[in-house]
Amino acid sequence: MDIDGETEENSRRVQVRFVTKLKPPLKAPPTSIAIPPNLTRLGLSTLVNNLLQSGNPDWKLEPFDFLIDGELVRMSLEKFLLAKGISAEKVLEIEYTKAVAPRKEEEPSFHDDWVSAVDGSDPRFIVTGCYDGLARLWKASGVCTHVLEGHSDVVASVGIINPEGAEAVTLATASKDRTLRLWKFDTEEPINNPINVRAFKILRGHRESVQSVAAQKTGDMVCSGSWDSTINLWRTNDNTDGDLVSIKKRKVNDQADESQLEGEAVSTLVGHTQCVSSVVWPQHETIYSASWDHSVRRWDVETGKDLTDIFCGKVLTCIDVGGESSALIAAGASDPILRIWDPRKPGTSAPVFQFSSHTSWVSACKWHKKSWFHLVSASYDGKVMLWDLRTAWPLAVIESHRDKVLCADWWRGDSVVSGGADSKLSISSGIPVL
Repeated sequence: MDIDGETEENSRRVQVRFVTKLKPPLKAPPTSIAIPPNLTRLGLSTLVNNLLQSGNPDWKLEPFDFLIDGELVRMSLEKFLLAKGISAEKVLEIEYTKAVAPRKEEEPSFHDDWVSAVDGSDPRFIVTGCYDGLARLWKASGVCTHVLEGHSDVVASVGIINPEGAEAVTLATASKDRTLRLWKFDTEEPINNPINVRAFKILRGHRESVQSVAAQKTGDMVCSGSWDSTINLWRTNDNTDGDLVSIKKRKVNDQADESQLEGEAVSTLVGHTQCVSSVVWPQHETIYSASWDHSVRRWDVETGKDLTDIFCGKVLTCIDVGGESSALIAAGASDPILRIWDPRKPGTSAPVFQFSSHTSWVSACKWHKKSWFHLVSASYDGKVMLWDLRTAWPLAVIESHRDKVLCADWWRGDSVVSGGADSKLSISSGIPVL
């Protein structure tokens, strides 16, 4: 057999045993075999496929990733063992998993302008925000079911308030028109054309563009980050208690339309000195924010106090919290490095991981909800990258966009959705993270 250019005549061999947590028919025989030491991931994958095919003539080729001592192999076996100081004298145990990369690119869903925001937290649909001032719901590739009208400028951020909720869906949108809007509707599929939806509540109070919105887990409140350097907290209820400012009635063809509430912020978090580019609300009493002032901050919702400051010396563009115990902070920057901090460790100003494969601003980062290791990033370099904390190299580079990628998220656990300056929503599916 000739694998990766290595012939049978080569006397150098490494004794290995392939193991896996995958179920049959993906389990290779557990016997040890001798292989050339210069095999890369591609060669190892070919070898495992040959082993699986020998016991199953109907086997279809499957790309695999490989781990040694819990670290992904991203160089030749020989170089990896040398770099890690691992002896090749004993039988080497190599774990293989399905390669985390898209198996399919769906047909793109085109918009009338740049796609600036996306949320895939509900498996029933995808929400996008667009430079044309509209938000849209997509049931599948090319299938738009709802159009959310009302903003007078770019929709910079979208957030599903009740992803686990009932049939009725509640959404929040943030816009460069300085407002947020709340929307509520049923998700039944329209017969012909998409349903046009109007917000039930307009939230006013920011003095500049609203850049980001995030919902509290209970769905009772949302927070927003703005170019005015503040974070506002808002109630999402649709009754007339508490934060009601006014009730407006709109006339359509001289007929009074339904009431539309206006709300004001119930509190404001002050501390950032430049644009608050991104906010997340992962725990009931804790909000995280990233800013152009080079800082990540952790806020106590009840007291409004800034509990933690992490400075990295670069403009920060996006933030997410997840990974191990949902405790790791990921943030993208202008330099353009994706950094990961673990605030549980002392000296948290130093990142525990840094990923530097992008070549322009990192515009989005998102942890996979059910994995300690995996996250996705998007960049102005036109690429979407899949990452695993167990290697410094991207698992996969998705190049489905022809221009800047402005947003990205996971959808249904095995797909990545992204939008950009090419005015399309892309869906990369069949990604076996789990």
